[in-house]
Amino acid sequence: MTSSTSLSRRAAAELIGTAALLVVVIGSGIQAAALTADTGVALVANSLVTAIGLGLIITLFGPLSGAHLNPVVTLTSWWGRRAGGDGLGGREALVYTVAQTAGAIGGALLAEAMFGRAPGTFSTQVRDGGHLLVGEVVATAGLVLVIQGLGRIGRSKLIPAAVAAYIAAAIWFTSSGSFANPAGTIGRSFSDSFTGIAPQSLPGFVLAQLLGGILGLLLAALLYGSDGGAAKNAAAEAAGSIVPVAENRATGTAYETAS
Repeated sequence: MTSSTSLSRRAAAELIGTAALLVVVIGSGIQAAALTADTGVALVANSLVTAIGLGLIITLFGPLSGAHLNPVVTLTSWWGRRAGGDGLGGREALVYTVAQTAGAIGGALLAEAMFGRAPGTFSTQVRDGGHLLVGEVVATAGLVLVIQGLGRIGRSKLIPAAVAAYIAAAIWFTSSGSFANPAGTIGRSFSDSFTGIAPQSLPGFVLAQLLGGILGLLLAALLYGSDGGAAKNAAAEAAGSIVPVAENRATGTAYETAS
Protein backbone atom coordinates (compact mmCIF):
# COMPACT_ATOMS: atom_id res chain seq x y z
CA MET A 1 0.00 0.00 0.00
CA THR A 2 1.41 3.38 -0.96
CA SER A 3 0.19 6.84 -0.10
CA SER A 4 -0.98 7.26 -3.70
CA THR A 5 -3.83 4.79 -3.21
CA SER A 6 -7.04 6.81 -3.25
CA LEU A 7 -9.29 6.99 -0.22
CA SER A 8 -12.15 5.57 -2.27
CA ARG A 9 -10.13 2.46 -3.12
CA ARG A 10 -9.06 2.04 0.46
CA ALA A 11 -12.64 2.44 1.65
CA ALA A 12 -13.77 -0.16 -0.88
CA ALA A 13 -11.11 -2.55 0.43
CA GLU A 14 -12.32 -2.00 4.00
CA LEU A 15 -15.95 -2.54 3.00
CA ILE A 16 -15.28 -5.71 1.00
CA GLY A 17 -12.76 -7.06 3.49
CA THR A 18 -15.09 -6.57 6.45
CA ALA A 19 -17.98 -8.09 4.50
CA ALA A 20 -15.80 -11.12 3.73
CA LEU A 21 -14.88 -11.43 7.41
CA LEU A 22 -18.55 -11.49 8.44
CA VAL A 23 -19.34 -14.08 5.76
CA VAL A 24 -16.58 -16.25 7.22
CA VAL A 25 -17.64 -15.80 10.85
CA ILE A 26 -21.40 -16.15 10.36
CA GLY A 27 -21.27 -18.67 7.53
CA SER A 28 -18.99 -21.02 9.43
CA GLY A 29 -21.21 -20.67 12.50
CA ILE A 30 -24.35 -21.55 10.55
CA GLN A 31 -22.62 -24.50 8.88
CA ALA A 32 -21.17 -25.80 12.15
CA ALA A 33 -24.51 -25.58 13.96
CA ALA A 34 -26.21 -27.43 11.11
CA LEU A 35 -23.67 -30.27 11.13
CA THR A 36 -23.46 -30.94 14.88
CA ALA A 37 -25.54 -30.47 18.00
CA ASP A 38 -22.37 -30.38 20.10
CA THR A 39 -21.72 -26.70 20.93
CA GLY A 40 -18.06 -27.39 21.67
CA VAL A 41 -17.45 -29.00 18.29
CA ALA A 42 -19.30 -26.16 16.57
CA LEU A 43 -17.15 -23.59 18.38
CA VAL A 44 -13.94 -25.40 17.41
CA ALA A 45 -14.99 -25.31 13.77
CA ASN A 46 -16.08 -21.69 13.94
CA SER A 47 -12.90 -20.46 15.65
CA LEU A 48 -10.63 -22.40 13.30
CA VAL A 49 -12.36 -21.17 10.14
CA THR A 50 -12.46 -17.62 11.50
CA ALA A 51 -8.71 -17.65 12.12
CA ILE A 52 -7.89 -19.04 8.69
CA GLY A 53 -10.27 -16.66 6.92
CA LEU A 54 -9.04 -13.65 8.87
CA GLY A 55 -5.42 -14.38 8.04
CA LEU A 56 -6.21 -14.67 4.34
CA ILE A 57 -8.28 -11.47 4.32
CA ILE A 58 -5.51 -9.49 6.04
CA THR A 59 -2.96 -10.79 3.54
CA LEU A 60 -5.18 -9.90 0.58
CA PHE A 61 -6.43 -6.48 1.66
CA GLY A 62 -3.51 -5.30 3.80
CA PRO A 63 -1.58 -3.81 0.86
CA LEU A 64 -4.65 -1.79 -0.18
CA SER A 65 -6.04 -0.27 3.01
CA GLY A 66 -4.08 -1.77 5.88
CA ALA A 67 -6.91 -4.28 6.42
CA HIS A 68 -8.21 -2.67 9.59
CA LEU A 69 -11.68 -4.30 9.27
CA ASN A 70 -12.45 -2.92 12.72
CA PRO A 71 -13.29 0.61 13.96
CA VAL A 72 -11.23 0.10 17.11
CA VAL A 73 -8.16 -0.62 15.00
CA THR A 74 -8.93 2.42 12.87
CA LEU A 75 -9.24 4.60 15.97
CA THR A 76 -5.86 3.38 17.26
CA SER A 77 -4.40 4.38 13.90
CA TRP A 78 -6.02 7.83 14.17
CA TRP A 79 -4.65 8.19 17.69
CA GLY A 80 -1.20 7.14 16.51
CA ARG A 81 -1.19 10.02 14.06
CA ARG A 82 -2.32 12.47 16.76
CA ALA A 83 0.54 11.21 18.93
CA GLY A 84 3.06 12.10 16.24
CA GLY A 85 3.31 8.84 14.33
CA ASP A 86 1.81 7.65 11.08
CA GLY A 87 -1.84 6.79 10.75
CA LEU A 88 -5.18 8.03 9.51
CA GLY A 89 -6.54 11.56 9.60
CA GLY A 90 -9.96 12.24 11.08
CA ARG A 91 -11.79 12.21 7.73
CA GLU A 92 -10.09 8.99 6.67
CA ALA A 93 -10.92 7.32 9.99
CA LEU A 94 -14.58 8.29 9.60
CA VAL A 95 -14.72 6.92 6.06
CA TYR A 96 -13.05 3.69 7.15
CA THR A 97 -15.50 3.25 10.03
CA VAL A 98 -18.55 3.82 7.84
CA ALA A 99 -17.19 1.41 5.21
CA GLN A 100 -16.46 -1.26 7.84
CA THR A 101 -19.92 -1.00 9.35
CA ALA A 102 -21.66 -1.13 5.98
CA GLY A 103 -19.49 -4.06 4.96
CA ALA A 104 -20.25 -5.95 8.17
CA ILE A 105 -24.00 -5.58 7.68
CA GLY A 106 -23.72 -6.56 4.02
CA GLY A 107 -21.60 -9.59 4.87
CA ALA A 108 -24.11 -10.75 7.46
CA LEU A 109 -26.99 -10.46 5.00
CA LEU A 110 -25.00 -12.31 2.34
CA ALA A 111 -24.14 -15.15 4.74
CA GLU A 112 -27.80 -15.53 5.67
CA ALA A 113 -28.90 -15.58 2.03
CA MET A 114 -26.15 -18.04 1.09
CA PHE A 115 -27.58 -20.60 3.52
CA GLY A 116 -31.18 -20.10 2.41
CA ARG A 117 -32.16 -18.07 5.45
CA ALA A 118 -34.19 -14.85 5.40
CA PRO A 119 -31.72 -11.93 5.27
CA GLY A 120 -32.36 -9.11 7.70
CA THR A 121 -33.72 -11.17 10.59
CA PHE A 122 -32.33 -9.71 13.80
CA SER A 123 -30.63 -12.01 16.27
CA THR A 124 -32.57 -13.13 19.33
CA GLN A 125 -29.42 -14.21 21.17
CA VAL A 126 -29.23 -11.82 24.11
CA ARG A 127 -25.74 -11.47 25.50
CA ASP A 128 -25.92 -9.53 28.76
CA GLY A 129 -24.25 -9.52 32.12
CA GLY A 130 -21.25 -7.65 33.42
CA HIS A 131 -18.98 -10.68 33.07
CA LEU A 132 -19.52 -10.67 29.29
CA LEU A 133 -18.64 -7.00 29.07
CA VAL A 134 -15.46 -7.64 31.04
CA GLY A 135 -14.71 -10.36 28.50
CA GLU A 136 -15.10 -7.87 25.65
CA VAL A 137 -12.81 -5.35 27.33
CA VAL A 138 -10.16 -8.06 27.76
CA ALA A 139 -10.60 -9.40 24.21
CA THR A 140 -10.28 -5.98 22.59
CA ALA A 141 -7.43 -4.81 24.80
CA GLY A 142 -5.52 -7.98 23.97
CA LEU A 143 -6.08 -7.49 20.25
CA VAL A 144 -4.77 -3.92 20.35
CA LEU A 145 -1.82 -4.96 22.52
CA VAL A 146 -0.85 -7.73 20.07
CA ILE A 147 -0.84 -5.25 17.18
CA GLN A 148 0.86 -2.42 19.02
CA GLY A 149 3.35 -4.63 20.83
CA LEU A 150 4.60 -6.45 17.75
CA GLY A 151 4.83 -3.18 15.85
CA ARG A 152 6.84 -1.50 18.55
CA ILE A 153 9.38 -4.29 18.87
CA GLY A 154 9.92 -4.43 15.12
CA ARG A 155 8.00 -7.65 14.52
CA SER A 156 5.28 -6.24 12.25
CA LYS A 157 5.67 -9.13 9.80
CA LEU A 158 4.15 -11.41 12.42
CA ILE A 159 1.00 -9.35 12.93
CA PRO A 160 -1.29 -11.06 10.36
CA ALA A 161 -0.62 -14.55 11.74
CA ALA A 162 -0.57 -13.31 15.33
CA VAL A 163 -3.92 -11.53 15.02
CA ALA A 164 -5.54 -14.59 13.46
CA ALA A 165 -4.13 -16.83 16.20
CA TYR A 166 -5.14 -14.40 18.93
CA ILE A 167 -8.75 -14.19 17.72
CA ALA A 168 -9.01 -17.99 17.53
CA ALA A 169 -7.72 -18.26 21.11
CA ALA A 170 -9.80 -15.37 22.47
CA ILE A 171 -13.00 -16.93 21.15
CA TRP A 172 -12.29 -19.63 23.72
CA PHE A 173 -10.68 -17.86 26.66
CA THR A 174 -13.04 -14.87 26.96
CA SER A 175 -16.52 -15.11 28.45
CA SER A 176 -17.99 -13.04 25.58
CA GLY A 177 -16.60 -15.13 22.73
CA SER A 178 -14.35 -12.25 21.63
CA PHE A 179 -16.37 -10.08 19.27
CA ALA A 180 -13.72 -7.34 19.74
CA ASN A 181 -15.01 -5.35 16.76
CA PRO A 182 -17.83 -2.75 16.86
CA ALA A 183 -18.60 -3.06 13.14
CA GLY A 184 -18.57 -6.84 13.30
CA THR A 185 -20.79 -6.77 16.38
CA ILE A 186 -23.36 -4.62 14.59
CA GLY A 187 -23.21 -6.92 11.56
CA ARG A 188 -23.74 -10.01 13.69
CA SER A 189 -26.96 -8.55 15.08
CA PHE A 190 -28.42 -9.13 11.59
CA SER A 191 -28.00 -12.90 11.93
CA ASP A 192 -30.19 -14.99 14.22
CA SER A 193 -27.61 -17.75 14.33
CA PHE A 194 -24.88 -19.38 16.41
CA THR A 195 -22.68 -16.26 16.16
CA GLY A 196 -25.41 -13.61 16.45
CA ILE A 197 -26.06 -10.98 19.07
CA ALA A 198 -29.41 -9.36 19.85
CA PRO A 199 -29.66 -5.62 19.04
CA GLN A 200 -30.35 -4.75 22.68
CA SER A 201 -26.94 -6.16 23.60
CA LEU A 202 -25.08 -3.90 21.15
CA PRO A 203 -24.57 -0.76 23.29
CA GLY A 204 -22.84 -2.61 26.11
CA PHE A 205 -20.61 -4.63 23.79
CA VAL A 206 -19.57 -1.65 21.66
CA LEU A 207 -18.79 0.47 24.73
CA ALA A 208 -16.75 -2.38 26.21
CA GLN A 209 -14.82 -2.71 22.96
CA LEU A 210 -14.01 1.01 22.90
CA LEU A 211 -12.84 0.82 26.50
CA GLY A 212 -10.76 -2.22 25.62
CA GLY A 213 -9.13 -0.33 22.76
CA ILE A 214 -8.12 2.47 25.14
CA LEU A 215 -6.82 -0.05 27.66
CA GLY A 216 -4.80 -1.78 24.95
CA LEU A 217 -3.17 1.50 23.95
CA LEU A 218 -2.34 2.29 27.58
CA LEU A 219 -0.81 -1.15 28.10
CA ALA A 220 1.27 -0.80 24.95
CA ALA A 221 2.55 2.59 26.09
CA LEU A 222 3.33 1.21 29.56
CA LEU A 223 5.16 -1.84 28.26
CA TYR A 224 6.86 -0.51 25.13
CA GLY A 225 6.94 3.26 25.54
CA SER A 226 5.06 5.94 23.64
CA ASP A 227 7.74 7.57 21.50
CA GLY A 228 6.78 8.66 18.00
CA GLY A 229 8.96 6.10 16.25
CA ALA A 230 7.33 3.20 18.04
CA ALA A 231 3.89 4.57 17.33
CA LYS A 232 4.73 4.76 13.64
CA ASN A 233 5.67 1.11 13.52
CA ALA A 234 2.60 -0.02 15.44
CA ALA A 235 0.25 2.04 13.34
CA ALA A 236 1.78 1.16 10.02
CA GLU A 237 0.58 -2.32 8.98
CA ALA A 238 -0.48 -5.78 9.77
CA ALA A 239 0.44 -6.83 6.32
CA GLY A 240 4.04 -6.03 7.14
CA SER A 241 5.37 -9.10 5.37
CA ILE A 242 4.00 -7.65 2.14
CA VAL A 243 4.37 -3.90 2.54
CA PRO A 244 7.28 -2.13 4.21
CA VAL A 245 6.30 0.35 6.91
CA ALA A 246 7.77 3.23 4.95
CA GLU A 247 5.33 2.57 2.10
CA ASN A 248 2.23 2.38 4.26
CA ARG A 249 2.06 5.83 5.77
CA ALA A 250 -1.48 6.61 4.66
CA THR A 251 -3.20 3.54 6.05
CA GLY A 252 -2.00 3.31 9.59
CA THR A 253 -2.56 0.12 11.51
CA ALA A 254 -3.35 -2.89 9.40
CA TYR A 255 -5.54 -5.32 11.17
CA GLU A 256 -3.83 -4.75 12.41
CA THR A 257 -8.05 -6.38 12.41
CA ALA A 258 -11.04 -7.90 13.83
CA SER A 259 -13.00 -9.83 14.09
